[in-house]
Amino acid sequence: MSNKFSQIAIAGNIGAGKTTLTQKLSEDLKINPIFESVDDNPYLELFYDDMSRWSFNLQIFFLHKRFSNQLELINSRQSFVQDRSIYEDKEIFAKNLNDMKSMSDIDWDTYCNLFNDMIQFIDQPDLIIYLKASTPTLISRIKNRKRDFESDISPEYIHSLNIYYDKWISRINQNKVLVVNTDNFNIFKDHDKYLDIKNSILKKVPNLCR
Repeated sequence: MSNKFSQIAIAGNIGAGKTTLTQKLSEDLKINPIFESVDDNPYLELFYDDMSRWSFNLQIFFLHKRFSNQLELINSRQSFVQDRSIYEDKEIFAKNLNDMKSMSDIDWDTYCNLFNDMIQFIDQPDLIIYLKASTPTLISRIKNRKRDFESDISPEYIHSLNIYYDKWISRINQNKVLVVNTDNFNIFKDHDKYLDIKNSILKKVPNLCR
C-alpha cells in the first residue's frame, strides 16, 4: 500500500446533502467514508428539545466521535472522505451556540481547550468541499427527510449557521476549497454536474487511494 493518503471533508449546513455525497464519492473513488454519528447519538433529540441544557454534551459527543474515527484512518494511512469535519464542530456549531447564549462561556472554554489538544494529533483535510445552499432550500430538505427531532428546527437557526459557514470558508486557503451550490443540484439526476465535482476533486487531490 502507498504511504500517501488523502483526506476530503464534505462541509455544509444541516440538510446540505453531505451524507449522500460522502457515500457516492466513497463508492466512486474507492476510499473510506466517515459518516456523522446521527442514529447512535443519544443527545440529538434532547438537544433540539433544550439546546441550552444539552449543547455541551452534544458537541463533546460529536467531537469525540469525529476525532476517534478520523484518527483511526490516519493511523492506518487510508484515504477517506468525511461527512462534516471536526473544524466545523468548533467554528460553526459550538461557536454559534456560545454566541447565542445556548452554551455557557465556561463550557465553550472547556470545549476549545479539548479541541485544541485533539487537533494536534490529526491533519487538516487536503480538500474541503463546501455544499452551499440557501436557508429555504435547507429547511425544505430537512422537512422532506422527516426526522422527528429536526421537525422544529427554525429558519433563523439555519440562517445563522449559514452565516458562520460563509465566514469560516472565507478564511481557508481557497486552493483547498471547492464550493458547490446545491440549491438546484440533485446528485441522482444531475450526472454532468456530479462528474464535474469528481473531476475537480481529482485535479486538486491527485493522490487519492486506500
